[in-house]
Amino acid sequence: MELCRPSKIECSEFSSPGRKSETGQCIALAAGLPLLLILRTEASPNRRPPSHFADLLCLVTQLEGAPKARSSHSVAVIDNKAYVFGGEFEPRVPLDNLVHVFDLKTRTWSILESKGETPAPRVGVTVAAVDKTLYVFAGRDKEHEELNEFFSFNVDTAEWKLLSSGDGSPPHRSYHAFTADEDRKQLYTFGGCGKDGRLNDLWVYDITSAKWEAQPTPPPSSNCIPRGGPGLAVVNGAVWIIFGFNGGELTDIHRFDFDKKSWEEVEVTGDKPSGRSVFGSSAVGKYIVIYGGEVDPSDQGHLGAGAFSSEVFVLDTEARVWSKVDVTIKEGNNPGTRGWYAFSSYGSSMLVYGGNSDSNDRLDDMFVLTLKHV
Repeated sequence: MELCRPSKIECSEFSSPGRKSETGQCIALAAGLPLLLILRTEASPNRRPPSHFADLLCLVTQLEGAPKARSSHSVAVIDNKAYVFGGEFEPRVPLDNLVHVFDLKTRTWSILESKGETPAPRVGVTVAAVDKTLYVFAGRDKEHEELNEFFSFNVDTAEWKLLSSGDGSPPHRSYHAFTADEDRKQLYTFGGCGKDGRLNDLWVYDITSAKWEAQPTPPPSSNCIPRGGPGLAVVNGAVWIIFGFNGGELTDIHRFDFDKKSWEEVEVTGDKPSGRSVFGSSAVGKYIVIYGGEVDPSDQGHLGAGAFSSEVFVLDTEARVWSKVDVTIKEGNNPGTRGWYAFSSYGSSMLVYGGNSDSNDRLDDMFVLTLKHV
């Protein structure tokens, strides 16, 4: 994957627009140029389940036109372009409703001049992509009200369409999970923060029939309790729900089988992650990759920064074994701890953009973590 030029640029070269944290993390300030950090991981052939290590390729500046640093936003990749929507710079204050586009080949930013039924600015929003279309669901508006509008955005025509809202959509929510199954042409959403508390419902949107369908809820005996900020991935036709938050960081994993229409709590072994929420999760074949997230909430709620992780874990969904990634990163180029960031599957990679830091500063760096031979 050629996403960077051969020349390497060290963190020290960003003394004006960037800063180096106490942990050696290079963070771009909101007023400076954001950074693109590219990582590649390889699997060790000598261990099963595999151990992973990371090799830093390069650190380069993104060119002019980058959006403001943000968290609680969303991103999706179509044809080597990352489309960013929503988010906040100040806690609970939506930034804008523009579609920011980052070209992963030219490393340039632009804003799409859109038309149609444009969503209002929002935080805690989710975006997923199928073919040439972005699908945007729910979020929280400037009045701190949960939303349930469901939009499509065609990246070729730059046109917004309102597909459903009110009784035609799943209940209002924010900080939920949302993902796509391109083969089935379906979208899935689970959980989040609803109008009357956290949720644990699973909904499927079929693109062909243009209809939402509620799936069976977890049985009363299930530990799949309502939660915000969970991980969600689709592997071999089943939905996996990973962790989340409900008064504390959760550690449970649940699987919904669409053929059997049944829930299962998944027992796992290996090097298990601690409980966490507002992290990225991406399916790569039979594996689910997770990075970072909040591992200890702030006593100020969403106004403050909790404790975040910088760990990368891989779950083998067949063996049901966790492996912690052995990350080797050159000094000064560590993407560091973060949560509340935007992420997207990108081939066999996970693209991560922005988020919140331990200092409660919003971030505007981007990096790509690529798994090979897993």
